[in-house]
Amino acid sequence: MANYVTFEVSEEIQNKALEAVEAARESGKIKKGSNEATKAIERGIAQLVLIGGDVEPAEIVMHLGPLCDEKKIPYLFISKQNDIGSACGLEVGSAAAAIVKSGKAKEMIDDIAAQIAALKAE
Repeated sequence: MANYVTFEVSEEIQNKALEAVEAARESGKIKKGSNEATKAIERGIAQLVLIGGDVEPAEIVMHLGPLCDEKKIPYLFISKQNDIGSACGLEVGSAAAAIVKSGKAKEMIDDIAAQIAALKAE
């Protein structure tokens, strides 16, 4: 993982977050890419943000973590941006994604947010 990754989450939590993106994509609404994710965070409508842990150059996503902290929005790092891309239904990797309407993923998002908060509190 890159140097902008401030904390790591288990494979299990990463997979759950990717599942939540897929569920939200089908029943709610997601934003794909670092620009769209940034806008969703700034507007305070993002419910969960996924950031690629292997994004080059790092400047593309470095601002997302601190921005999420400022807006009190849960976020996590996913080791491969290709995983984020495929969860978003893309054939290419995506540096970041934000869930803006949870749809059927509401419980998963709440669960993931609680686990992330516990991790960051350690």
